[in-house]
Amino acid sequence: MARSKVTAAILTTALALGGCSFASDALFPSLTGSDPAGDEENAQATAAAPAGKAAVTTAAPASPAPPLGTTSFESPGVTPGQSTGTHVGQKAGQMRGDLSQLQTTMTSLNQQLQQVRAQTVQDSQLYHGTLSAINSRLQVGTTPGNPILLQQWNAASVELDKINDDIAKMNSLASETSQGATMAAYLLDSVRATRGLSGAVDEDHRQLTVLEDETNRTVVLIERVLTELSQDITRQQSYLGNERSNLNLLAIAVKNGQFYGTSLANRSAIPQVSVPVADAAPMAGGKPLMVIKFDRQNVAYEQQLYTAVSRALERKPNATFDLVAISPSAGTVSQPALTASMSKKDAEQVMRSLNNMGLPSTRVRMTASSSNTATSPEVHLFVH
Repeated sequence: MARSKVTAAILTTALALGGCSFASDALFPSLTGSDPAGDEENAQATAAAPAGKAAVTTAAPASPAPPLGTTSFESPGVTPGQSTGTHVGQKAGQMRGDLSQLQTTMTSLNQQLQQVRAQTVQDSQLYHGTLSAINSRLQVGTTPGNPILLQQWNAASVELDKINDDIAKMNSLASETSQGATMAAYLLDSVRATRGLSGAVDEDHRQLTVLEDETNRTVVLIERVLTELSQDITRQQSYLGNERSNLNLLAIAVKNGQFYGTSLANRSAIPQVSVPVADAAPMAGGKPLMVIKFDRQNVAYEQQLYTAVSRALERKPNATFDLVAISPSAGTVSQPALTASMSKKDAEQVMRSLNNMGLPSTRVRMTASSSNTATSPEVHLFVH
């Protein structure tokens, strides 16, 4: 391992845990803070971080809960009509009763909707309050697997499940509201069709005009509520998926006693930088983004892995990655096969870490190779 050019910037970041190293390339500048153009060799860090200290990481702020709609169904009401003694007048009376019943149903659904919205806001506030407490503790530093943080993480998981229940209630309300919209549209068509019936008097048509106007206003309002509710559900489901990814990453952070940030699954939303960048070098000739040496038990690599991949995605949100399990080729006849198996298991462990951090497995390709310079199993991470 090269001892030169290990700058002070390396020692002041979280990129210096044991067993890991980073390489600068044309696409992704040095993660150590040194000038990539001035480095002829990979800068490798082997100093262990002090126990119980959280790594310093600049993270994107947690996504707040999406805003909910504010539309409320206020019944337009139904104007009573006098009996005219005609068949058309009788049908108009029946349709007024149907419209009144529909509005009563929608008023009841609206009350449930407002309750669900209020409950969702309350559940989201509790959830983010718990997350804030966990992240604050991680940022100032804590011990790995802190039981207090584990308890808080479990509480956050329960609170997130409550938000999922709220979404289920919204779906149920959307289904019932959709039925109301169908009924309102049918009723509007019936009112308009009744105008064409013979045997009506002028009063019948006057009442039908009023009824059509009130039915049409009911249709518009129901559709507005339904559209807003559907948008709420879509946003809440997306939010829930993102928060589940964040919670998975937070579990790793609590386990290691280190603050990470938001899930890698959310980094694809970060726009690419506007400055031109060079194309990534092919894996065969390019330097790895990160090298993890499994030369001891319990190599602490996850903080460095998260930081490296996070920064890579900030620069190229659609980046893909190669995980290469490197095994030493030197040794007796049986040793290469044994170390190849070990390096494969190490690569699978790194893959699981990436998945838990929110990086989809479809964006990571895992391969294996051997090296006559490696002295222990290694995992190399390349970016494209």
